Amino acid sequence: MFSHVMLGADDIAAAKRFYDAILGVLGAPEGVVDPLGRLVYSHKGARFLISKPIDGEPATHANGATLGFAMDSPEQADAWYAAGLAHGGTAIEDPPGIRNVPVGKVYLAYLRDPTGNKLCARHLVEAV
Repeated sequence: MFSHVMLGADDIAAAKRFYDAILGVLGAPEGVVDPLGRLVYSHKGARFLISKPIDGEPATHANGATLGFAMDSPEQADAWYAAGLAHGGTAIEDPPGIRNVPVGKVYLAYLRDPTGNKLCARHLVEAV
């Protein structure tokens, strides 16, 4: 359904430190800054980009938006969370753990990146 996801950031270097760490936990290679100054990650057929806003205004997070990353296990979600906290992320919501949701039991961990974008690590523990 999606070809790529792009988030805004004012400090590309800080974003690179943060995303290299959390995406590295998923096995993604280090991000590359392209000729347009965008930070680009490619992994398992997906593209994820970080860019300064093209309108020249400061980057802001989307109120109500969350970008979710698929995890292979709760342990991987915990490693993702720890890497994010160690590289400029902020803990939000409940601590990482199992939540009962309509699709079953999921292990979730939430962070905000250095710009304030809301991110989630998600692992399906048990489907209904």
